[in-house]
Amino acid sequence: MKKKEMIAMLLAGGQGSRLGVLTQKVAKPAVSFGAKYRIIDFPLSNCINSGIDTVGVLTQYQPLRLNTHIGIGIPWDLDRNNGGVTILPPYENIKGSDWYSGTANAIYQNIDYMKEYDPEYVLILSGDHIYKMDYEVLLNYHKSNNADVTIAVMPVPIEEASRFGVVVTDESGRINEFQEKPEKPKSNLASMGIYIFKADLLFEALEELKDVPGCDFGKHVIPYAHEKGKRIFAYEFKGYWKDVGTLQSYWEANMELIDIVPEFNLYEEFWKIYTKQSTLCPQYVGSSAKIERSLITKGTEIYGTVKNSVIGSGAVIEEGAEVYDSIIMEGTVIKAGSKLYKVIVAENSVIGRDCLIGVGEYRENEVDKRVYASDLAVIGERTIIPDGITIGKNTAVWGNTTYDDYNDKALQSGGYLVKAGEEK
Repeated sequence: MKKKEMIAMLLAGGQGSRLGVLTQKVAKPAVSFGAKYRIIDFPLSNCINSGIDTVGVLTQYQPLRLNTHIGIGIPWDLDRNNGGVTILPPYENIKGSDWYSGTANAIYQNIDYMKEYDPEYVLILSGDHIYKMDYEVLLNYHKSNNADVTIAVMPVPIEEASRFGVVVTDESGRINEFQEKPEKPKSNLASMGIYIFKADLLFEALEELKDVPGCDFGKHVIPYAHEKGKRIFAYEFKGYWKDVGTLQSYWEANMELIDIVPEFNLYEEFWKIYTKQSTLCPQYVGSSAKIERSLITKGTEIYGTVKNSVIGSGAVIEEGAEVYDSIIMEGTVIKAGSKLYKVIVAENSVIGRDCLIGVGEYRENEVDKRVYASDLAVIGERTIIPDGITIGKNTAVWGNTTYDDYNDKALQSGGYLVKAGEEK
């Protein structure tokens, strides 16, 4: 293998449990975003736009769709003979099989892959954030400080800082204290989960901490480097970055794309976001269609009303159907007469005729208040809703539902309907 100055390791094995039914059958990085993309497209595109041509993608939870999407890396120009993209699932060795038990443990289990390229630096990335970053600029900052570790950080409101790993720096940007989700944060500079390590230090730390249960970068590796007196610097990122880890933040990030001047611009020629492209015909807008301020991608058929919404490829909005402030994913059909208000509908679902979804008064969710805590109605993938059903706010539905599943053809706000066997 040809020596590489820097390789990237992309952590993409997370379930994303706070996205509820959206991630029952798919890893969070493979969730659709912005009508035509998947979340993992953003860090992968950042890599190739930054000149990084060797990326290991670590998968674990529900990896099939993610593996299929990435393939051999053609959309991102990562189909290389030397380097390119490599899928790295957990595997069995002489000691038996071993699931990834923490972010650093996952990287450690692939230490031989990294050493094949004899890199000077290793870039650690998360596969579930929406942002554009030039990692070459980050590397240059790392070099200019002769840093052993550089952590990308960004300022957050101090009242939210306890949700993150927080760094305290001196005037030069050197980190002299690292707090992992502190009750009383001393700083509002939050770690983005993006690290550059000198490879020798990373390998040393991983070997030293290999027996630590659930070994994690924020909790173990960074404190290890700090205790060793290593030079750890913070790189303050001032661009757009979104952790779409909750249903509300996921919905908000999609809705921001349809602003007249979006804060996160998908149309910049100099920093393209690449994705696997299906062979689809152009979108079709019927004579009865009314569309306002929406993102519509290839293969869609619009005959009804769509306002302030994101419509995925191959979706069909039938005549008389109305969709407002919603995300409709790939292959979904909204049948005639149905009205949707602030709804997320996952891939390949069918909403029957004359349904009302996202209506009524807000109520707390009856099953999981941590995941379902907004006025969104969320419909999981491959779900079928019969004709004439009413579904309230802060609800979740998944499966091939029938009239017998509803009380008087309705699911009240705060309701949760997952058909038996669908969660297997």
